[in-house]
Amino acid sequence: MIADEAHRSQYDFIDGFARHMREAGRRGEKLGLTDDEVAFYDALEVNDSAVAVLGDETLRMIAQELVKAVRNSITIDWTVRENVRAQMRVIIKRILRKYGYPPDKQARATELVLEQAEIICKDWSEKI
Repeated sequence: MIADEAHRSQYDFIDGFARHMREAGRRGEKLGLTDDEVAFYDALEVNDSAVAVLGDETLRMIAQELVKAVRNSITIDWTVRENVRAQMRVIIKRILRKYGYPPDKQARATELVLEQAEIICKDWSEKI
């Protein structure tokens, strides 16, 4: 009985994750974004006031610029080198300010973008 519940729970998790990935792919197609850009777009979109103020188009442009900037800034060990992470924070904040991202929400958005970067950049750094 317990094993059945564990398998069901595991199946529900996998099913939910697969559904989330399909939805992200459709959102990316609708917005004209790559998978990497959708990851950053989602990190920025968490802030409702940013969506209301900036709109999808501006958030799309920010996500695209963030992907280029992060891709150009990563090194093999960037996740453990604080000086590289600090430099990346500065770049992210500069981009957010450039597009008028709400100043009171920039710190949280910067951290979310860095978290997403750690996830999606693993294969990028392996290609360096």
